[in-house]
Amino acid sequence: MPEVLDDKSEHCIPFILERLKEKHSADQLSPLFVSINGAQGSGKSTLVSTLAEKLSQHPHSLPTTVLSIDDLYLTHDAQLELAAAHPANLLIQHRGQPSTHDLPLALALFSDLRNGKETKIPSYDKSAHSGQGDRVSKENWAVVNQEGELETKIVIFEGWCVGFRPLSKEELRRKWQDAVKQRETGGYQGRLGLTKFEDVEFINQALSGYDPLTNQLDAMIHLDAQDPYFVYDWRLQQEAHLREMKGSGMTDEQVIHFVNGYYPAYELFTDTLRAGTFGEEKGKQLRLIVDKDRKVKEVIRI
Repeated sequence: MPEVLDDKSEHCIPFILERLKEKHSADQLSPLFVSINGAQGSGKSTLVSTLAEKLSQHPHSLPTTVLSIDDLYLTHDAQLELAAAHPANLLIQHRGQPSTHDLPLALALFSDLRNGKETKIPSYDKSAHSGQGDRVSKENWAVVNQEGELETKIVIFEGWCVGFRPLSKEELRRKWQDAVKQRETGGYQGRLGLTKFEDVEFINQALSGYDPLTNQLDAMIHLDAQDPYFVYDWRLQQEAHLREMKGSGMTDEQVIHFVNGYYPAYELFTDTLRAGTFGEEKGKQLRLIVDKDRKVKEVIRI
């Protein structure tokens, strides 16, 4: 793995502090909900841990809670039920895509954190059931906002699809048809054009259920790859590092197959995210464009 250097928090922390000041000036004293979106391997997890540490410590002293969308996956049994209910849809035969998360749990967590209640933060074990994954038992979840502790001031909600917005059926079909045409003319590297329309339509419909979460966000940071195809190299690097450290992990072929399952969503929803997930509300989104080495090349406020 290349050495990871922090060239992002210097842009993100002033942005977060500004959004917090604006929120408090409007007499909204509940925690600031900041989302961080980034493709797998883009440096998202490193940024999240760095921000949580720096914001919690002096001179900011803002207790920060991290909530990952990966920890909101359905239980193993519920995922099996979803897959069995739609056996022809290859996109949801495993965790990952919109529809494979526990949205009622997510909304309850947002509500509790917003109101300063004692909150158990869920955890998900991706190694359970031979890699199929399962939710960790509730008694092993971390607890925040316990009596005697400082109340959470910032919530970081991170994930690869956080902030994605559903497309209209017309736009969805147009993007899918364009991808199919590109595949037919050659030189196509994506996956959308190899996927059935009804499969991506299911994902798009499921994504509308995520809007109640997205609508509660006060700010968004988007780690945007100059080329979305970087995700393949990034995940290959991560898995090679894992094999070196632990002696086991996915093969390169398995990694590519794994990323293939996510890639249609990148093709569908990245453009809307780049334009701004908050629509006409300006100033709430920070876009950090990163190169193949994950280094920031451009910063755009949306």
